Amino acid sequence: MTESFEYAALLQLIGERSAAFRSAVAAAPSLDAPVPSCPEWTLFDLVQHLGTGQRWWAAIVAAGKAEAPPAKDTGEVPRELKALLAWYGESTDLLLSALRKAGPERQCWTWWSAGVSPANAWGVARRRLHEVLVHTYDAQLAADALQPMPADLAIDGVAEFLDTCNSTPAAWPHEAATIHYHATEGRSWLLALDGTGAWPAPLPDDAAPASASATGTAEELLLFVWGRLTLSDLHIEGDKQVFEHLIAWEPEE
Repeated sequence: MTESFEYAALLQLIGERSAAFRSAVAAAPSLDAPVPSCPEWTLFDLVQHLGTGQRWWAAIVAAGKAEAPPAKDTGEVPRELKALLAWYGESTDLLLSALRKAGPERQCWTWWSAGVSPANAWGVARRRLHEVLVHTYDAQLAADALQPMPADLAIDGVAEFLDTCNSTPAAWPHEAATIHYHATEGRSWLLALDGTGAWPAPLPDDAAPASASATGTAEELLLFVWGRLTLSDLHIEGDKQVFEHLIAWEPEE
């Protein structure tokens, strides 16, 4: 697992990014504003998605180790801006309260238990931080008020995506390959794809060329792996088809 923030820092950053998310929503012309990076979603849909997710993961963490997650909260979400922002703030508070009470080592259900990221409260906190980080970008885009992401968060976000979303024991259905992600801030990551699955891997000492590589700022790389940017937004070398296969891949474990 890639090094990341300490647990207390993750919780503080969730709070900070959630405040930035609320500010972006408040600055938008309307809750009916479209979210360009989330096709067919309005800003209201985005807030509902993120707030409902915070409440669901709060319940998951509180439940502890389990074979299945608790049901999602299906309560009505207010559509008036002030009430909606209060509801979202309460959603974040519920998540942070559950995480603080649990502590970082509390095991719980996660959908990524077969991968690298740990199935515990620390893993949930890291995932939720980057969920808020990217959705803050979405909200700022909808409000026409984009702000740069903090570089250290974007760097960890790339690593977290590889640890959580691109680690699986499901066999890679194509020729074995490696992907090198290089951030212009000076950080790099390697993803290995073969019959054992997809796994973040240490960078080789001999600096052997990867099958394909992508270079950009950490923010650009993060937005790319989350599907907000495309290959044309990055500097690509090697076999571009490896990226195309990875984007289209839906592994079955």
